[in-house]
Amino acid sequence: MTDLAARRAAFRALHGAGCFVMPNPWDLGTARYLAGLGFPALATTSSGFAFTRALPDTDWAVPRDAMLGHIAEIAAATDLPVNADFESGYAHDPEGVARNVALCVGTGVAGLSIEDATGSAETPLYEFGQAVERIRAARQAIDATGADVLLTGRCEAYLTGHAEPLREAIRRLQAYAEAGAEVLYAPGPKRREEIRDLVAALSPRPVNILMSTNPGLRVADLAELGVRRISVGSALARAAWTGFIRAAKRISQEGSFGGFDGSVSFAELNGFFRKDLEAREARTRDSERP
Repeated sequence: MTDLAARRAAFRALHGAGCFVMPNPWDLGTARYLAGLGFPALATTSSGFAFTRALPDTDWAVPRDAMLGHIAEIAAATDLPVNADFESGYAHDPEGVARNVALCVGTGVAGLSIEDATGSAETPLYEFGQAVERIRAARQAIDATGADVLLTGRCEAYLTGHAEPLREAIRRLQAYAEAGAEVLYAPGPKRREEIRDLVAALSPRPVNILMSTNPGLRVADLAELGVRRISVGSALARAAWTGFIRAAKRISQEGSFGGFDGSVSFAELNGFFRKDLEAREARTRDSERP
């Protein structure tokens, strides 16, 4: 297993220039398969994990300790650096966010994100000043650990239905950068113009863009717009659920097994994990040799 400090350094270096895709696995198998495809980093997905626990992706539906355990499992699954989707930090007050962020750093992640959604329909975003202090507390907590962990400040203006999401996202993310966020993220924009404006307003901080649907943009297009990091959130998990649901419904409603048409073969999937296991066992043997 690659040294944790080296993984964290590699993750930081990825944000220095260019554009990279950081896909979101939701269990050990998907993490190892994505690593096998050559991606340079991975990120957890709170919703992808929540669905495996038969829970909705609402704030803290998955208990904090269960989420920390999941993050640690993904971080240990491969040699790749992992960014944690740590939701809103599992606390409203800055002090609570700081305590929980320190626990998240202890899972072995190379980065983590803190969002500003409250989970309340009445006040969907934390009050501006409180939101900034929560990011500042997260930054101070990371610094206190001495770990080289990247902090992503995340604004939920688009996802919570704000009247002017781009304007509000820029206002908040600029403040989060001043409070210590090193990467900035506002899930939601899909149009070229919005993405370009967001990146320009937040420069020189690296910007993460979420591609959870197919708006017709490719990785090269986002790179041209100045995007530094691309994640896919729950999209891969939902793609897997889509195949499962469609096939299951055809059996239930039509008595048909046609939903299995086009599926990856058992031999292909089993073969990947057999070779992956053999490679891991070989590395373990090599590391134990005197």
